[in-house]
Amino acid sequence: MRVERIALSGFRNYDEETVSFEPAVNVICGPNAQGKTNLLEAVYLLTGAHSFRTRFDRELIGFDCGWASVLADVESAGRSQTVRLLFQKGQRRQVTVNSVKKTSAALAGVMTAVLFSPDDLFLIKEGAAARRRLMDNAICQLRPGYAALLADYNKLYESKTRILKDWREKPDLLDALDEFSDGLARCSARMIRYRASFAERLASAAAPIHRDFSGGKEDLFLSYKTVSTVTDPRAPAEEIYQQVAAHQAAHRKAELEAGQCLTGIHKDDLEIALNGAPARNYASQGQARTAALSIKLAEREICKAETGEYPVLLLDDVLSELDSARQEFVLNRIGGGQTLITCCEDEDISRRTGGRVFTVKEGRIR
Repeated sequence: MRVERIALSGFRNYDEETVSFEPAVNVICGPNAQGKTNLLEAVYLLTGAHSFRTRFDRELIGFDCGWASVLADVESAGRSQTVRLLFQKGQRRQVTVNSVKKTSAALAGVMTAVLFSPDDLFLIKEGAAARRRLMDNAICQLRPGYAALLADYNKLYESKTRILKDWREKPDLLDALDEFSDGLARCSARMIRYRASFAERLASAAAPIHRDFSGGKEDLFLSYKTVSTVTDPRAPAEEIYQQVAAHQAAHRKAELEAGQCLTGIHKDDLEIALNGAPARNYASQGQARTAALSIKLAEREICKAETGEYPVLLLDDVLSELDSARQEFVLNRIGGGQTLITCCEDEDISRRTGGRVFTVKEGRIR
C-alpha cells in the first residue's frame, strides 16, 4: 500500500505542486512553517477526507484561493487508483475515485494510514477525548460503516444538546427529546461493539511491542470503558441498546436540570495501565512516550493483519522529540511498507533509513 504520486492545488501553502514518493522511506525535511506537515496532512486526507489538524474544510484552502484540490495515485492490493478531493468554500467536499463520485467513508477501502505526530506523545496523559479519537480514526479506516455511524451519532448528539440547552425557552422542543435519545442509544449500541473489538485487538498487539520496547521491564494493559450499565460491550447490539437506554432514562431528569447531555459514548475511554498502575496518573514522561509509541505501532500491525499490507506510516516530526534509543526502536520497525518522515535536518535520518530526501521550502518541494 503506497501513495505513488500526489498533486496539490491551492492546498494550504501549496499553489501547484506535484511529488512522486518512493515505496519505502521518504524523508521530508526543511525549516519550520514551510509546508512539511501540510504535505502529510494531504496524504492523510486520502484515508477518509478528514484532517487530523482541523474540523473545517475551509482551513485547507490556501489564502486568496476559492478551492483546494488533492489528486493522488494510490496503489493498494496490487491495484492502482486515482483519488481526487475537492474542497470549495461554502460547499460540501467532493470525493472521486477513478473519476467516480464516492462518499468520504468509501475511501477506507482505498487506502489506510497510521499517523504519529508530536501530539500523540501526550496520548497517555491527555483526557479521554484523545484516546477516543485514536479509536475512531483507526476504526473508520478499517470499517467504512463505522464512519457513517460516527457521523450519525454526532448529529444526534448535537440535536439533543440543543434541546437540553433551549427547552426552557422553547418547551415544545421536549416533544422530540426522547426520539433523539432513542436514536443515540441505538447508534451507541453498534459503536460500542466496534470500539470494544478494536480495543481488544489493540491491547493484544501493543502488549508484546511495549514489552520489547521497555526491555521486558513493563507490561502494558489497555481496556475499553463505556457506559456503566453495559455489562458486556461485545454482547448483541439489541442487548447493549437496552442497557444504554436504561442509563439514559435514569439520567433524564438530571440532563434536563443541567441543560446538557450527561450520558453517552462521547465519554468513552481507552484506559491504559503500566504494570497494573494507571498510566495517566503514574507514568513518567519517558514511560508515557514509550506507551504511546507502542500503541501506534500496534495500530500499524492491526492494519497489516486486516488488509494484508502495511498502511502508509506518517511520522510528523516526532523523532526529534525522542531520545536515541526510542528513535532506533521506531526506525527498526518501519520496514515493509511506505513511510513518510518529516524533520528539520535530513542528513542523519536519511543515512539511518536509506530513505529518499525531499526538501520543502515555502510550499515548494524538491
